[in-house]
Amino acid sequence: MTAHVPSSDAECPGDIEQETSIPVRFAAIAALGGLLFGYGTAVINGAVSAIEDRFEIDAGVLGFVVASALIGAAVGALLAGRIADRYGRLTTMRVAAVLFLLGGIGAGLAATVEVLVAFRIVGGISVGLASVVAPAYIAEISPAQVRGRLGSLQQVAISAGILLAFLVNYVLAVLADGSEYELWLGFEAWRWMFLVMCVPALVYGLLSLTIPESPRYLIATGRAGEARRILVDHLGERAVDQEVDRIRASLALQERQSLRDLKGSALGLLPVVWIGIGLSVFQQFVGINVIFYYSSTLWESVGFDESRSLQITVITSAVSLGATAIAIALIDRVGRRPLLIIGSAGMAASLAMMAIVFGTASSVVVDGVTLPHLTGLQGPIALVASNLFVAAFGLSWGPAVWVLLGEVFPNRIRAIALSLAVGVLWAANWLITVTFPSMMDFSLGLSYGFYAVCAVLSLVFVLRWVKETKGVELEAMH
Repeated sequence: MTAHVPSSDAECPGDIEQETSIPVRFAAIAALGGLLFGYGTAVINGAVSAIEDRFEIDAGVLGFVVASALIGAAVGALLAGRIADRYGRLTTMRVAAVLFLLGGIGAGLAATVEVLVAFRIVGGISVGLASVVAPAYIAEISPAQVRGRLGSLQQVAISAGILLAFLVNYVLAVLADGSEYELWLGFEAWRWMFLVMCVPALVYGLLSLTIPESPRYLIATGRAGEARRILVDHLGERAVDQEVDRIRASLALQERQSLRDLKGSALGLLPVVWIGIGLSVFQQFVGINVIFYYSSTLWESVGFDESRSLQITVITSAVSLGATAIAIALIDRVGRRPLLIIGSAGMAASLAMMAIVFGTASSVVVDGVTLPHLTGLQGPIALVASNLFVAAFGLSWGPAVWVLLGEVFPNRIRAIALSLAVGVLWAANWLITVTFPSMMDFSLGLSYGFYAVCAVLSLVFVLRWVKETKGVELEAMH
């Protein structure tokens, strides 16, 4: 899962227009893997309170239930590179769709918390596969001049999936007068939140049947004739031979990739691998998924009712989607690095504001747990700060990290390095997610203070180590 098909050195405007129009459609369909990502991980948000009451579990177990999908996602991400290189990018997408379907059905029908966790892990494996194969496929079929924008479609789909999950959760909860109450066919509303996962799974699986395999994979597996037909469609006949030669030359320099290829003198790994790992860790350690996984429970805990809390989650996800759309327009113009710098600064400021609000709020005891209670302007300030944080992330670290992970690694290690980096991303996501319920019980102010510190460190990391990749062909990455 390495390089895209570069453009020819001499292109006229008509060639460029033809070259970019078809990959946009292919990239948009592949990026729907991000819809599985967003929906599959965020759907739990509306079901947290109902699951806690239905299975009578404590904060520690609840955190594990919410984070269980992320265990599967980490496993799926680590396996994705090998599966995609052996069986193809499209086969990997279709396997992800089937697993997502099974995960939704199993979680929706779960009779015990153990069964719920098991099927959340199955759905998570699907999400992990899609989170690797989508950016890799997009990078391989995208011309360099629009690769950032097409790569950002992954984050748009993630944001759209989160918004869709929150909208579905809100509608189902309203129809049932509460997520814990029966809705249709004897199933509670929270169960239908999971069962609806069947819809995006079927859409993704069916649409994956309408796009071609990556030309680079086809050439790597001896199917050059199929690759030529695909390349003719968006490069033109005269450029195909040159592109095939370039891909073959790149493949000739590569051997079968393994973790041993990532070894270097910098604490055991190559510096570029540490950069990928750093991007993955900081994207999660700023606490973005605390907002997406727990926000309804969080807002309920500080004084909002369930309906109002779910409305807030919908607004927040819409803000995220809007910010990501702006990022798409900017990422190939201003570059990846400037967006990361601006985003880190914005996240640090908004997270610090949230830490101050929650840290200075009055306290109330709920079920034996002391929680902050927002009064006066504290509620509006917290809501504004939360949405500013989501906007800053959506404008920067959300889309830019996925673009960078798809393009920053050299060809000889791209597949295995991408799988490792995304696996670390999911592990970091799991760690933040599983610890938040206990951290919330201890102190919300300190929790958001920690995320604010991580945002500051992310700024230092970008300034010191992250280089710009705007406009650089994947074959030229070193």
